[in-house]
Amino acid sequence: MPWQLPVNFSDQAGKSPAKGAKNQPPTVIKASDLMKNFSYAALDADDSLITTETAAGGHQKRKLKIPVVPSGGTFVLGAVDGALKWLTTEEC
Repeated sequence: MPWQLPVNFSDQAGKSPAKGAKNQPPTVIKASDLMKNFSYAALDADDSLITTETAAGGHQKRKLKIPVVPSGGTFVLGAVDGALKWLTTEEC
């Protein structure tokens, strides 16, 4: 089952008043619902494990710094001289 954000705004959009209803915007999004999703999606990791990159539209995104997983064999993620590295089980 894929992960899901706490609030699905697509579901809420279908429940909003009809577009053009008197004094009502077409879709209402509560700030508390936005904050639930932001809190859920926030990456909780040590700053040394996070890099910041430029995303679409010039926005900043954060990325977890973990080396690419090897395609074959059995490995464990370890630290060598302060850097994360995939180690073969024989190296452990």
